[in-house]
Amino acid sequence: LILNVLLFLLCSVCPVTPSKIYVNVGELVTLNCGVCNYDATVILWKKENDQKTLLYSNMSTSEQQKLGLIFFQTHLVILNASVNHQGNYSCSPSSGAISQMWFNLTVCSKQSQECNFRNTYSQICPTIEKCEPSCDEKKIIAEGIPDITSYEPKWNKVLKSHRTYNNLSEELQEIGVYRCTLSFLYFGQVYNASFREVLSVPAKFAFLNVANIITQTQYWLIHVHNFLCFYFWYISEDKSEIRHMNASLVFREVLEEDLHTNFSCKLESVAFSQFVTITLKKKVGPSYFILTMCTVCIVVLITVTVVTYVKFRIDVTLFLRDKFDGKSYDAFLMCYKSSFDGGLNEDDIKYLINTLEDQFGYSLCLYDRDVLPGQAVADAVLECVEQSRAVILVPSLPDPEPGNNVLSAIHAFLVEQKTHLIFINTGEAEASTSGSFQEALQLLSKEGDSVTWKGRSSSSHFWKQLRYHLSAPQQVPKMQLLPQEC
Repeated sequence: LILNVLLFLLCSVCPVTPSKIYVNVGELVTLNCGVCNYDATVILWKKENDQKTLLYSNMSTSEQQKLGLIFFQTHLVILNASVNHQGNYSCSPSSGAISQMWFNLTVCSKQSQECNFRNTYSQICPTIEKCEPSCDEKKIIAEGIPDITSYEPKWNKVLKSHRTYNNLSEELQEIGVYRCTLSFLYFGQVYNASFREVLSVPAKFAFLNVANIITQTQYWLIHVHNFLCFYFWYISEDKSEIRHMNASLVFREVLEEDLHTNFSCKLESVAFSQFVTITLKKKVGPSYFILTMCTVCIVVLITVTVVTYVKFRIDVTLFLRDKFDGKSYDAFLMCYKSSFDGGLNEDDIKYLINTLEDQFGYSLCLYDRDVLPGQAVADAVLECVEQSRAVILVPSLPDPEPGNNVLSAIHAFLVEQKTHLIFINTGEAEASTSGSFQEALQLLSKEGDSVTWKGRSSSSHFWKQLRYHLSAPQQVPKMQLLPQEC
């Protein structure tokens, strides 16, 4: 009780000034509601822009996927930030308590200096040898989110820095600015996030300590007549330490005799001496014959590639296509009662299903097999459609489940969601009957692809066409033994 009272008092003083959060467009971002959920397991999020949007943390996984969001404990994760996500957000317990936290989310273009500045962290290293970016994913996303996998972070140096500044305790030297990129896999999709990290070390460790470098000399062993020599020293302010020394040799003009001369640079000191020798070589350009042959080969290769693709377009597409989008099934096979004597019987439908699943490895959603008993028919069909990458409509001679009425009821949803539809027809025209089902069927047929079934004895052309309109299967096809003849 005392803990709840303390949490209530803490939440009651949550700041009303919005926390400003910046994110690049197309990247992942997290809003953390913090401790203000002392008496509720459900957090209410509200976005205020041109219109109010209410979100609840107990939404189903499918609802969250549709919105491109993840609710985890007190965190709201936006997987792919866009301009539509920009605006003010607030969160509060579902119990209607007066405490709230506010956030102002700004979505920047990827070249925005504002986002780069806002999403910058600092790291102070003990020494220059032990200084590299940490790329800690805790700065981006909470730990323990189900169904999400993080990849090894990547970082690259975006800016060299030698700025010296004072903090509260000591003088620091910046040694570089790095961009950390993190990737997360969530239901088959990869989402990215990034931030910048400034690395600094105490100024007394910023330069290499080579005390005897002052006594060293570096020079070119040449007769200066066509050259300019430059010596560059990087010296600290107190002139007690030197970071590096560079001696450059610049040619006013490269002469023929220079191509047959070795140019040596010598570094001498009390402890050692070292030589570096450079030789110039004339750059030989490609001959016209080689250029002509390369051009001819490229033209021939392009021509052969185009001809091959045009002739074997279906086979090439089936071979190369490998799309994975996180769906549970490759296709939802749905039968409807044919109004003509051209539908498939039960044996043909079983043959169609077994061939797709066993021989070609497709994962099918079937109403009479994969739908749990007791579900509403329309809801069950819509759930199968949402979990499948395509919908295969098969005319059936017996009255099928779930029936033509369901197809009539959901045809608007299929058209609106631009569901990938594949019609299997028997090559015989349907009887021109009236009614809502026939009108829905005609509308759907204009949105989908059609493949003609000519019986089990049909050639492989039917299967090639059907597989061409389907995406590549997500599972490996089962090995089939050919039946032996007696």
